[in-house]
Amino acid sequence: MMSDDLLAKLDALHEEDEYEEIVDTIMEIPAEDRDYVLISHLGRALSNLERYEEAIEQFLIIAAEGEDDPLWHYRMGLAYYYLEQYDNAQREFNIADTLEPGDEDTLEFLEWIRNKTVQKPIEDFPVELNPELITKFATDSDFANFWEDSEYAFEKYVMAPPTDDLIDSVQQELVFVLPAFYIQMMKVHNGGIPHNRIFPIVGATSEADAVTISAILGIGREKRNSLCGDLGSRHVIENGGYPEIGVVICECPSESGVVMLDYRSSGNDGEPEVVHVGKENHYKITMLAPNFEMFVRGLEKEVV
Repeated sequence: MMSDDLLAKLDALHEEDEYEEIVDTIMEIPAEDRDYVLISHLGRALSNLERYEEAIEQFLIIAAEGEDDPLWHYRMGLAYYYLEQYDNAQREFNIADTLEPGDEDTLEFLEWIRNKTVQKPIEDFPVELNPELITKFATDSDFANFWEDSEYAFEKYVMAPPTDDLIDSVQQELVFVLPAFYIQMMKVHNGGIPHNRIFPIVGATSEADAVTISAILGIGREKRNSLCGDLGSRHVIENGGYPEIGVVICECPSESGVVMLDYRSSGNDGEPEVVHVGKENHYKITMLAPNFEMFVRGLEKEVV
């Protein structure tokens, strides 16, 4: 049970922007003795320190108690927002708005998310896509309206179609030959956020047994979130401790896993399988599809 003196101290530290001291103070208390209020203070302090992933971890500990608390959902939404996980942020802010309608801060974040994710006509964006291949892909029902072309997607992921020289240099840097179908897709629309982002795991017994992606990385170096960008495949593997089995091809909303092209069976020049690697599950590798085309065609829309 938290004392009034401790609560007063935490409030005073918050007013003085002493967030590190808040974290240190609460972390000295055994985890089993931290209640809803203490963990809420801890999560808020971590967010103020821009340690958003750690903040979410703390908030999730009290998720059951926070279910009907608009402030809990607001704080979750804020952390997701600054992690650029806009779907998750919008969900939490919408719940907060339902529980406490009209809160100005909540409405402001929802407006910012709408501005970042609003779709615009293709001609309004600076990236020139490949019109001939777009027409070809448009005849395939699986790829009609495949991409969610928001301002955010074009800012972070979408690049001009790769030249053959760029494709060759990226493959040399990765030391893997990319799947032909993936290259064809990227020549149409080089990276981005698909409308369908859920891939059910074979043999799944519930909706929870599925992998969610947030984006498909494009071929290039121009965008940080591209195959050879600053935050691309090599960066994710080396900094996340992922196994050296191939290429990170898709980002996931959660920092606890990625979707990779797995070349262990095919060799560097073969047709790789598509797998999910779960960081928080001892880097468990789960096979999703025998090739990239089947993975893309198997993506489904999230059921809201």
